[in-house]
Amino acid sequence: MTIQSIQVDRTADVEDIRMLSARYARGLDTFDMDALMEPYAPDAVFDAGPMGLESYAGTDAIREFFAHNQEVMADQMHLFSNFIIEFDGDDAAHGSNYLLQDGHNKDGATVKCFCMNTDTYRRTADGWRIATRRISPLMPPQLDAY
Repeated sequence: MTIQSIQVDRTADVEDIRMLSARYARGLDTFDMDALMEPYAPDAVFDAGPMGLESYAGTDAIREFFAHNQEVMADQMHLFSNFIIEFDGDDAAHGSNYLLQDGHNKDGATVKCFCMNTDTYRRTADGWRIATRRISPLMPPQLDAY
């Protein structure tokens, strides 16, 4: 067997990376700021530019964006699927996933998005974290009074 034919079992890493989005979604949907921020690296970038919003660099800026979400949203649900994760080394990966977000703001207007997240991931001393997330619509978003 040659070195090139040896494949590293990345099953645990893939599951750890998938769980980042699951924990993030649960934090969003339960309005738990600490839980939704936990999957992000301290220097992470959340780029919502393709959604007509802004790009946010660092957890303080990302936290501020999601504080607005918590102020305006009455209810919401985030579902993630279609994960593709590729490794760039022992401690780096990139990938994508689909997001369906549905909810209502406090005025009763619908907020609905069918999106794709394009991510980079980095293993830190605390485990895998989202280093960058770029959210892009797959269908026109419904962001009434967001």
